[in-house]
Amino acid sequence: MGEKVVAERFALPDRQRHRDKLRQCLDVLARLLAEKRFDRPRNLVGLEIELNLAGPDGMPSMVNTEVLKRIASGDFQTELGRFNLEVNIVPHRLSGRVLDQLAEELRTGLSYADRKAMEVDSGIVMIGILPTLRDGHLVSANLSEADRYAMLNEQVLAARGEHFTIEIEGVERLTCTAASIAPEAACTSVQLHLQVTPRRFAAVWNAAQAVAAAQIAVGANSPFLFGRELWRESRPPLFVQSTDTRPPELKAQGVRPRTWFGERWIDSAYDLFEENLRYFPPLLPLSDGEDPVRVLAEGGVPELYELTLHNGTIYRWNRPVYAVADGVPHLRVENRVLPAGPTVTDVMANTAFYYGVVRALAEEPRPVWTRMPFGVAADNFDTACRHGIDAWLRWPKPGRAGGLARMPAVRLVQEELLPLAAAGLDAWGVEPADRDRYLGVVEERCRRRANGASWQVDTYHRALEQGLDRDKALAVTTRRYCELMRTGEPVHTWPPGIAD
Repeated sequence: MGEKVVAERFALPDRQRHRDKLRQCLDVLARLLAEKRFDRPRNLVGLEIELNLAGPDGMPSMVNTEVLKRIASGDFQTELGRFNLEVNIVPHRLSGRVLDQLAEELRTGLSYADRKAMEVDSGIVMIGILPTLRDGHLVSANLSEADRYAMLNEQVLAARGEHFTIEIEGVERLTCTAASIAPEAACTSVQLHLQVTPRRFAAVWNAAQAVAAAQIAVGANSPFLFGRELWRESRPPLFVQSTDTRPPELKAQGVRPRTWFGERWIDSAYDLFEENLRYFPPLLPLSDGEDPVRVLAEGGVPELYELTLHNGTIYRWNRPVYAVADGVPHLRVENRVLPAGPTVTDVMANTAFYYGVVRALAEEPRPVWTRMPFGVAADNFDTACRHGIDAWLRWPKPGRAGGLARMPAVRLVQEELLPLAAAGLDAWGVEPADRDRYLGVVEERCRRRANGASWQVDTYHRALEQGLDRDKALAVTTRRYCELMRTGEPVHTWPPGIAD
């Protein structure tokens, strides 16, 4: 949710000064790119997972402050809601047995955090949206105790000027209103970072956009919201609406939402930062004392604080990141597409698939984005969110004839994307044992047409058939999910239904 900031009010001159500083930061970024000041290729990847806290009854637990005190580790941080945590894994070089190394670190950290959560009658849940969440849980009183969340909530509401309306038409229909950004806290995701050079950035970002729909199709894990069965991956429509600063009139004029897939393929990382300034007014007009032009002229590396802060309030599904480490600037593509969970094995399978296929697509001689309109990638993303593992997607036909073919997502993944992912992991230097293990999980999901969302839906409906009402069926589904999640076995192997 961005940098830690101190809550305060903003005067009109503050906003003008901040806008000027943002433009100055963008100009300095352009100079850094032109002067090739960025870090050399290091093949570094990073991983963040947003988590839920739930009690033995499957209901959300508003105890993240108490749990974090017991965990007492900088790897775990607050997130937007009191029932949220976030775990961060330090960057690793993408080679060798990195996938198994990441998996072991995650298992160790999450197991420890789960034990500490149990001390306050709670537990860690990796899931896109906790099925037992109700709109009554997602109110401003349940925002985490941090000034930055209060400030962000205040500024988004001020920009919008009215309550948020959540309307999602899926298997069922949901309509409700919210007086704060708290519904955003329902969305818990996996964020995959890839450090890239400026020269490769556009190709990697375009590839990530093209494959986002396939990621969702095989990884969907958020079919319920506020007691309703909606899309197989309901996070994207909820995130769009719970961060929407546009009143209906601006929406009708075509003003872009702050949660945004995008509208075009890019040629440079600069394109995305420039769009963020051109289309979106700052929510948090905070400035530091750095003069980026002077720092650059003196041979230093500017932090570009205002630019990075603003960038953190534009919720692209593939976000550009500028950062400085050890005095050297670098760029990252932050992939925010995937929901959390269901297990560490599933997370690592999704991770392997993403890093492999993005590498292969970015290096194709005839890139997919030269053969597919951007609007098709956006439509594919929407379709995959709605239908998950059963989605049909459009993809360029093989050969030079051109055109697009419409096919089941599982067929696209099995026949084209998994072989590309395997080749991409080989190019990274990932060990074949890691490659085969984790891509094999994705292959089995496709073969069985099973993922986290399909398991949740199937188990919920079996509970209804056994005579449970809606609330009890969602609660028992959540409790059974937590039991199976703790076994560590991938979701495609989970038995359907609830335990006897």
